[in-house]
Amino acid sequence: MRGFFCALFAGILCLESIGGFCLQGYVSEGIREQATHLFNETAEKEAGQLQEDLHLYAQAAVLLDADSGRVLYGKNEETPMAMASTTKIMTCILVLENAKVEEEVSISAYAATMPKVKLYVKKGEHYTVRELLFSLMLESHNDAAAALAEYIGGKLLGETKEASEHTSEESKAALHRFAQAMNEKAVEIGCEDTWFITPNGLDATETLTLPDGSIVEKEHHTTAKDLACILRYCIRESSQRDLFREITRTQEYCFTENGRSFQCHNHNAFLQMMDGAFTGKTGFTNKAGYCYVGALERDGKCMIVALLACGWPNHKTYKWSDSRELFGYGLENFVYRKFGEEEFSGREQYLMPIPVTEAQDEELTGEVQLAVELDPEAEGAEGLLMRADEKVEILYRKEKELKAPVKEGTTVGEICYLVDGEIWRRERLTAGESVEVIDLSWCGRQILRRFLVEFPQEIGKSALLIAL
Repeated sequence: MRGFFCALFAGILCLESIGGFCLQGYVSEGIREQATHLFNETAEKEAGQLQEDLHLYAQAAVLLDADSGRVLYGKNEETPMAMASTTKIMTCILVLENAKVEEEVSISAYAATMPKVKLYVKKGEHYTVRELLFSLMLESHNDAAAALAEYIGGKLLGETKEASEHTSEESKAALHRFAQAMNEKAVEIGCEDTWFITPNGLDATETLTLPDGSIVEKEHHTTAKDLACILRYCIRESSQRDLFREITRTQEYCFTENGRSFQCHNHNAFLQMMDGAFTGKTGFTNKAGYCYVGALERDGKCMIVALLACGWPNHKTYKWSDSRELFGYGLENFVYRKFGEEEFSGREQYLMPIPVTEAQDEELTGEVQLAVELDPEAEGAEGLLMRADEKVEILYRKEKELKAPVKEGTTVGEICYLVDGEIWRRERLTAGESVEVIDLSWCGRQILRRFLVEFPQEIGKSALLIAL
């Protein structure tokens, strides 16, 4: 019996030592710190290398991987600038997401007053959303943009009357609501420095009063990076991406309405200049200069080019030259590399078991080796378009030791894949099984099993008290 009471006392002491223990959630601050350090170390060097490779006319330019959103090349890509009619890609996608193409749009007096380039719609006329979208994206008609924006803006305001019945102030209110929706969508997409005022890209400035009472002047603008991100959303993420692609790659669209016939020709000449080009939008104002945003898909790569201030008259073709240069650079220098490829292997070392102390163990060692598994639901990209000289950094963290209890599926570590100091993929390491903590019931069962008789698992604390 002396051995019995010694074992019991040891069990109680063990329980006291683990009382109140709570397994802390896994935190990856260390990963973030390491990533920041790597980024600061490499960003300046990498940027310098890229800038030396290309000579572009555009004052701001970007080459973007459409799959991951990674910037492959940048020149003043975060500088805010006027964007002219490239604005209309946002107008188009918002209309597609808020209306059916068969719906009819009535024309207000205000929409009919828009400056050239225009379809020359007239107050009281009716057009389908589809017809106006082709007018918008192929011919870049400013009145089509205003009519569509007023229609959707009215919807968002809960209006029931037709736009043709609007006063000038009501038309402006509907257009203002549409501009708000454009800015809301820009934030949703992840644009960091974009502000929409007009649906057609005409240069504009507005005065805003902030909540603190201060006044700020805002101009209609974007950055090359934000513009590329908007097109990425249109062709990759939007529920209406197929319709957007269909409209923007159409070469010619004809229709008849209100006793008149119309012919819309696609002015995105780049569609015929490089194999794989499938969408895009041109733009020009005196302030913005020539602008362009477009996408190309070839050899398993999908890339987006955005150009701002790419020359002024008589340099209309500069944007095509720059687009060829950027897309050619991307096709020649970048290949798709998957993070799970052989060169990134070695994950077996990250899956070694973790010791768990104060755990229920039939051998009474007080320590269990916890199996570690890789969560199949990883975050981020499966791979990236990368240059041959780029390296993938793998940062890894895993708990060295755990205390019971541990639930199956608990995060115990993570593997992060970084390129240029930025995390592109994160894989969770999880507990492959549950491990229970030593408690009074378990101690009782072990004592009874070893010193008295084998009891069923259900017998716990009460059995121990009876035995005592």
